Amino acid sequence: MPPVATARFAIGDVVKHRLFDFRGVIFDVDPVFANTEEWYEAIPEDVRPRKDQPFYHLLAENAESSYVAYVSQQNLVTDDSGEPVDHPAIAEMFDGDDEGRYHLKPALRH
Repeated sequence: MPPVATARFAIGDVVKHRLFDFRGVIFDVDPVFANTEEWYEAIPEDVRPRKDQPFYHLLAENAESSYVAYVSQQNLVTDDSGEPVDHPAIAEMFDGDDEGRYHLKPALRH
């Protein structure tokens, strides 16, 4: 079995994409790539991430919209702006923002 990389980020962390202009709150983590092959192949080859690393589900936002994003660990960095993330699903999943980190509601923890 291949080794599993250690997740650098946790649920509730605020992160931003290393290459593209969006940021978000992590709400789930896959230890390795767990999306469709079609999704993976749609990424331009010159920026396509490796599959053998954690991938994060984000409640994401950019200047135009809010959405859900699926991003490799290699393409995320900590967002230390201190600004809240303005995504409509945040209030459903998280309790408050505490110094750049959101806390998952107890009912959603497993």
